[in-house]
Amino acid sequence: MAIRSLCITEGGDRPTVAMLIGMHNVGIEITVVCPPGHPHATSFAEAGVPVIEIALEKNFDRKSRAALRKELIRGQYHLIHTFNSRALSNGLHATKGLPIKVIAYRGIVGNLSFLDPMSWQRYLNPRIDRIICVADAIRRWFLEMQPAFLRMPATRPVTIHKGHKLEWYTETPADLHAIGIPVDAFTIACTAAYRPRKGVEYLIAALELMPADIPAHLVLIGQMDAAKLTRLIERSPARERIHRTGYLSNAPAWSAAADVFCLPSIKREGLPRAVIEAMAYAVPPVVTDSGGSPELIVEGESGFIVPTKDPASLARRFETLYRDPALRARMGAAARDRIATDFRTEDTVRKTVDLYKELIPSPEAERRWP
Repeated sequence: MAIRSLCITEGGDRPTVAMLIGMHNVGIEITVVCPPGHPHATSFAEAGVPVIEIALEKNFDRKSRAALRKELIRGQYHLIHTFNSRALSNGLHATKGLPIKVIAYRGIVGNLSFLDPMSWQRYLNPRIDRIICVADAIRRWFLEMQPAFLRMPATRPVTIHKGHKLEWYTETPADLHAIGIPVDAFTIACTAAYRPRKGVEYLIAALELMPADIPAHLVLIGQMDAAKLTRLIERSPARERIHRTGYLSNAPAWSAAADVFCLPSIKREGLPRAVIEAMAYAVPPVVTDSGGSPELIVEGESGFIVPTKDPASLARRFETLYRDPALRARMGAAARDRIATDFRTEDTVRKTVDLYKELIPSPEAERRWP
């Protein structure tokens, strides 16, 4: 008898969708719960993965919890697998008193506290059997929380990196000249939704520190219209070389057109998709030692890792890559190969299936329903 898992995803990025379909293909009975109009509903249907439409309107949604519980009992599932906070809080309530294992996904470092009641309703809840951490930095953070006597068992958080496929990244690189970047520019790209923890201010400072003979331009991709950032750019001596695109549905094509990609985060980073996308397009990355970013890179081979809040170190790495085009090409190729070899969808599927089998070693024996 196959393991039956009810998987709740509201957004569902491409790696998550590929993982769920991959698990279905190797014999796990996956049923996906998602809101009406889910962007990947067609992909699930074509793969033969059953989909149940339930909209989770809020963190504690009585109607949705009742619908989830009804489905859990009807299908006599072994597992519930949640992919965000709202799915987890509602899923935990829906499983009360039922013989169901609970798996949560966690994609960022921190932002939880033993003093926060909401944290206990979600990721610190003792009824959670496993927390799949997308980066080892997240797992380590859970195991180092203070005070130590309240920490969860060391077996609860596990690391499973999200897998990708190079075939997803085949768009033609965007035309950077269309936004005013000169043909001979050395372009540094950064994709993010602006917030202080992304460290964009330090990237701008690094641009200002670069030698005058380097025609460096910075392209900021994504929602970067915050008033604070606008004021900083307006005051910058490098303001004419800073370009903001706004939100783009084809953001990877824009980072693919750059010479270097940088994510200067200062805290809480998980396994940043923007860095993975740039690496898949053979763009060498420069990242800070924040969260899981360093896990993507072999230092000096497939990218550079610098300290957080250190614009001088960023500037030095950018200069190195500018002055050595051969290194830039080798590092970009190694970055692409790193994603192809060490961050594969097949590995994510295998490790997740192994985790399921660890929790449910005998599916028939686990059925203790009334």
